Amino acid sequence: MAHVKSGGATRQHSQRAGKRLGVKLYGGQAIKTGQIIVRQRGAQFHAGVNTELGRDFTLFSLIEGVVKYRKLEGINYVDVISK
Repeated sequence: MAHVKSGGATRQHSQRAGKRLGVKLYGGQAIKTGQIIVRQRGAQFHAGVNTELGRDFTLFSLIEGVVKYRKLEGINYVDVISK
């Protein structure tokens, strides 16, 4: 009988914490200036009116208002409409 441990326990050490990506504010929700709307890898959502794209593809608001999502020719845009 071989006395070699199985590799099951060592495989679990490569796990790391999640990056908390995704939509943070949905359509119709109020938002303040500089608040993050979407954290993403790559541009699944594009910057629309009154929003800006950060260098890690994070979308954030430039003004205070209400979040609105729209789709134009197959591309998802995120807008912030002033109240």
